[in-house]
Amino acid sequence: MYQPLAGWLGRSSAQVRPTLESAPQELLPAAAGLLSPVGLVNLFREYFFEFDTFLGAPAGHIWISPGGTVEVVESTRRTLVERTAEQSQEDSRKVEESLTQQDDVADAVKEDNANDTKLGVTASGGGSLGVYHAEASASFSTQSTRKTSAETTHKRSRIQTSKVTSEIKRNFKTTFKTVTETTDTTSRRYVVQNTTSQLVNYELRRKMRKVGVQLQHIGTRLSWQVFLEAPGRELGLGDLVHVIPPPDLTSVQKPDVVPYPAARQETYHLSVPFVLYQGADHDANNTYQTSDENQDHGIFRPDVGANDIVQFRFDYPLPPPPDGFRLSRIGALDFHGAQVRYLTDSPDLGTNPDPVANKLALRLTYANWGGQRSMPFDAVMVYEPTSEAKAAIDKANAQAQGAYQNQLTALRRQAYGNAVRERLKLAAGIGPRPSDDLRAEERQTVYGKLVRRLELTTDPHLDSELIRQIFDVDEMLYFAVPEYWRQLPAGTDPDTATTPGEFSLGRYPVPPAPDPSAATNPAHPLAGQTVASWYSNTDTDNAWDAQHHATPEWRVDYLITEDTRPAPMGSSLGWLIQLDGDERRNEFLNAAWAKAVLPVRPGHELDALAWLAQAQVEGEAGLDQPYPFQPGDPAEYQGKTLGQVLTLLAKELQTSNGDIANALATETVFEHGFDPLDGGFRPAQPYQIFDQWTEVLPTDQVVAVQVQYDPRTGQQLPPQA
Repeated sequence: MYQPLAGWLGRSSAQVRPTLESAPQELLPAAAGLLSPVGLVNLFREYFFEFDTFLGAPAGHIWISPGGTVEVVESTRRTLVERTAEQSQEDSRKVEESLTQQDDVADAVKEDNANDTKLGVTASGGGSLGVYHAEASASFSTQSTRKTSAETTHKRSRIQTSKVTSEIKRNFKTTFKTVTETTDTTSRRYVVQNTTSQLVNYELRRKMRKVGVQLQHIGTRLSWQVFLEAPGRELGLGDLVHVIPPPDLTSVQKPDVVPYPAARQETYHLSVPFVLYQGADHDANNTYQTSDENQDHGIFRPDVGANDIVQFRFDYPLPPPPDGFRLSRIGALDFHGAQVRYLTDSPDLGTNPDPVANKLALRLTYANWGGQRSMPFDAVMVYEPTSEAKAAIDKANAQAQGAYQNQLTALRRQAYGNAVRERLKLAAGIGPRPSDDLRAEERQTVYGKLVRRLELTTDPHLDSELIRQIFDVDEMLYFAVPEYWRQLPAGTDPDTATTPGEFSLGRYPVPPAPDPSAATNPAHPLAGQTVASWYSNTDTDNAWDAQHHATPEWRVDYLITEDTRPAPMGSSLGWLIQLDGDERRNEFLNAAWAKAVLPVRPGHELDALAWLAQAQVEGEAGLDQPYPFQPGDPAEYQGKTLGQVLTLLAKELQTSNGDIANALATETVFEHGFDPLDGGFRPAQPYQIFDQWTEVLPTDQVVAVQVQYDPRTGQQLPPQA
């Protein structure tokens, strides 16, 4: 039982000293006690003694007719399968549940201590020693602190063992079955046969044990306490490796891209008429060339007489283009071997062919109609899709591609959601590591931060050895209870908000959906394939004001499914959860501070005070203040300063801890066994047993006892002598 001694303001409390100075006057004594660098650890030992056994209340009843046989099947546990299934529903084992797995009260008490979050744990002699934190003591008297510690230990031990034995009683609740087939390997079968001529009744009674418990004071140690910030920052978390397979997208058919229609060619049968403007060539036998005066005319100059002039420019209206197409260009003109030359790309002809007017323009440069009134030719026109037709095709392709992408997105989203569900289930199914290993890691972290913080020399190894000379580091204990403190989630503006907002993030938010096209980072080959903690997710609900108007209310929630165990302690508080940690580890990870307590080695109490008073360790602030004399204190404390009283206390402890008689007094129980106390309790004296009680525990054995009943009254008849 640890109690800080109030008054000394050490160097380790320098950061909180301004807060202490501004505290209300009535809180100063308690605050000063919490921040004092020294305290007392009263050590107690708990003994368990096995007494006699007896038969308890009836657990069942059977009757057997004359000559009959009954086979009774009893199971010491419900079944192994049921036990496993029950554990699969709980992520963090509660103390009450874990204790039901113990057959002995001593083992159950040990496990209860290992899981108690209010208990400072230390390693001692290869075992574990639990130390509870008591209120700060204004009195430096060892008798006063021993009395307070004994009362707290008495209450704690009685409550603890009572709870343990209650759970053990439920653990051995018996169910009798008359079936003969069973797969329970821990079952017991009893064959009871009635060889008499009378109806026989049997009561099945549980065999009970008596266990005696005693508490003994085994010493008082002077201790040094130090406050350390963020104790869990240096601890690594276990990453669950879970590779997410790519979603199966083969069930979604990729749409075919509809191409633009190919250009179409239409052949029109046209002719160039012989139109004579001037001259005597009515038989169309002459050969004409472009006139110099008018390029739209053809001219033939005879040897005698006037020139023959004919039409050389022709415009041909074309049929309407096919639906969805527009006139684009001339594919070919075929005059079938006629003597003719022509132009279609002359600038004065304009756009040719003209898609607006839907016509073809033609100018001859040389022609001989060969005596015919017209010159037939075939015009091949090329039509291409209109912009409207292309836009319609683009829209249809985009819609088909969009529908395809929506299906892919839905499958990827479903696969992502299933992956998160699977990860939650796997993460929730991870059991905690052994508590001894977790506590050992925390102790090493606390001690390492302590050595680095002191900086007594430039060599931390030397600092560690200097500390070990005076303090029993192997019995160092620590307290980390962060229940008062909760940091705002990341992304929350502390200047404008006191609650999470839309952009707030928990300690371990659910990751975004993976990008299948992203390249693997060689520096982080497992990026996105591991899970380090319980997922958090920022979500919103509605808050109602006085006028019943809904306003968004953002919270950092945690994710669960119907297959996951209940979320660990701290999930609603936004804690960082270690998957293979227990409740104490999660509190340690999220604690704002931890308090380390190092007991002084017996016989080094005065050396420890002198070492602590050094300026680079704790200093002497407050040691020159008058000691507040308390009722029950030794008379020699009167009129002394805090430093002087601490020196007297250190001398007293150094003498007491070095006395061989006191050491032998703690071992007498192993020589004499159980020594009952008169009245069951007495005031705690140094190195003496001061408390005892008896617990009744069930066993896994059942005894069949023959009984008789009065047929008229139904009362059980007393056994015959």
